[in-house]
Amino acid sequence: MVKWLKDRYDSEIITYTGNLGQKAELMSIAEKARRTGASKAYIEDLRGEFVRDYVFPALKAGALYEGAYPLATALGRPLLAKHLVEVARKENAAAIAHGCTGKGNDQVRFEVSIGALDPSMKAIAPLREWEFKSREEELAFAKANNIPVAVTVEHPYSIDDNLWGVAVECGVLENPMAEPPADAYQITTAPESAPSTPGYVEIEFEAGIPVALNGVPMDGVQLIETLNEIAGAHGVGRIDLVENRLVGIKSREIYEAPAATVLHAAHRELERITLDRLVFHFKQVVSNEYASLIYNGLWFSPLREAFDSFINKTQEYVTGLVRMKLYKGSVVVVGRSSPYSLYDKSLATYSAEDSFDHKASEGFIKIFGLPLKTISRIRHAEEVIPSQTEEQR
Repeated sequence: MVKWLKDRYDSEIITYTGNLGQKAELMSIAEKARRTGASKAYIEDLRGEFVRDYVFPALKAGALYEGAYPLATALGRPLLAKHLVEVARKENAAAIAHGCTGKGNDQVRFEVSIGALDPSMKAIAPLREWEFKSREEELAFAKANNIPVAVTVEHPYSIDDNLWGVAVECGVLENPMAEPPADAYQITTAPESAPSTPGYVEIEFEAGIPVALNGVPMDGVQLIETLNEIAGAHGVGRIDLVENRLVGIKSREIYEAPAATVLHAAHRELERITLDRLVFHFKQVVSNEYASLIYNGLWFSPLREAFDSFINKTQEYVTGLVRMKLYKGSVVVVGRSSPYSLYDKSLATYSAEDSFDHKASEGFIKIFGLPLKTISRIRHAEEVIPSQTEEQR
């Protein structure tokens, strides 16, 4: 893209790379950028900011797009857009270019975020403009210009990864009936090859944020990296999803998110014992809307800020410990405790310690069911009068 931009616009090109925890060798990126025509290459470590300001707010929100995808790629885009705008201003750049395709979600996420942060900044999407019609043609251009790329015709996957997860698409994965080949997965062990002995992890939360793993206090980056290794080794976090893209098409992708899978399950379980019924149920509605907002590129919106106010209020008492069992791709909650737990054994037990007033239930049920009984009584009275057919009328 650098070579194409330099040729097409006859301009100075500056690259920016944010380290969100991806596995790629970042130092070689700067050398490659300069070798292909860039005058300057920025590389910044954004892992701490990514976890603190994007991942953990989404975790507290319980944001899983369409109930499954933990939004790893989607959460990284607004952060990258923020720093792209900052560097563009610093360098007096006339435009920001990105490498997203014309039918994906990321083009929306980048351009909407850039526009929200700097309405005067122009965005350029080479993949919507250039003459190449396929990945094969793009590979040929790269080869002709001596530009090394990791993608090959034999290994055609498009991979995006960061601390919170890996997204893989293209190639055989475009067939929804095809089982993902082993080489499509990047960070998780195949469940059938995972250890035959279950693994256990204990996660401590404070106000909805994970702060310790197996009794060891950790910052967010370290905790996620460690949990990715532990859970990934047990085959946890593989997601095969046909999802609804914002641009109106369905796409099949596979995701690997070991830490995200475990943390979302643990966080939700801690909410079950610390949130009252009305808040817990309404928060599920907000969780779905929050996930859609992130997926659709609306991070820098007043609605997200308003959601955060509600979510942060719900998290005040989401503090405690959750014990998880990891076994051959599955993750199961096996224990939970909190100093703010609303679980009262004397109310829940069926033993002699039971303190629940069973007799009070009779009156409660009569009042609770009264609307339905009233509807049935009135409608039944109307139904005893047979309706006339057209001929009778």
